[in-house]
Amino acid sequence: MEQFLTAESIISLLTLILMEVVLGIDNVIFVSIVMNRLPPEKRPAARRIWMFTGIAVRIILLLCIGYIVKAVDPLFHIGSHGFSLRDLIMLGGGLFLLIKTTLEIHHKLEGEEPGGQTQNGNKPVASMLNVVGQIILIDTVFSFDSIITAVGLAKQVPVMIIAVIIAMIVMFLFAPRISDFIHKHPTLKMLALSFLVMVGAILIVEGWNAEKAHELHLKNYVYFAMAFSFGVEMLNMRMRKGTAHPVELKEPTLKAAEKQD
Repeated sequence: MEQFLTAESIISLLTLILMEVVLGIDNVIFVSIVMNRLPPEKRPAARRIWMFTGIAVRIILLLCIGYIVKAVDPLFHIGSHGFSLRDLIMLGGGLFLLIKTTLEIHHKLEGEEPGGQTQNGNKPVASMLNVVGQIILIDTVFSFDSIITAVGLAKQVPVMIIAVIIAMIVMFLFAPRISDFIHKHPTLKMLALSFLVMVGAILIVEGWNAEKAHELHLKNYVYFAMAFSFGVEMLNMRMRKGTAHPVELKEPTLKAAEKQD
């Protein structure tokens, strides 16, 4: 127990918690947007599933840390370029995020295709299984990347596990507020979707050439751009408060959800 109460362990714990929360921002945004396709009464259950599965996935990855470290070793080569398990996960996750976010932008602005509408013209709401599956998939991609990063910050697996659990609880507690705030403001929602497009592109770049991506600090540029855009929009909202009605983006309707049930 004493080895966990040293200054080095405490600093590592606090650093890991902060890193997990910061790296989890894109995860929270994705979860908030996808979860909004569920009926309101099902969202708390979906959030709980997200929290527990997120903790479980990260703990499993940490317990398999020896294999995770080896995941950066090339499995095969295309020409002189090698691809590891991590690269394949990053590439797959990036492509999924790009496709999913682009479709979500289409749904928000254009609505569903005629064949995807219910009889009364309302947009159908996604099923619980579909939404939870998407959340677990993209959460696994983000977890894999953050766990590899965590290896260089802490030497003790129990410290990493404690940091992961605390970070997931923090994200779980703030996720509903972030979700409500994003969905009340259409501009912020489109900024969030644009942010996810950039994150998907970065995952693809990291999967193709992780060393180059880290060398260029691409994530830092994306986070700075998003923070700057968010700050500008907050000032804009404050200046124009009460002077105009926001555009209403297309959203799933409760009637459509009841029809599906």
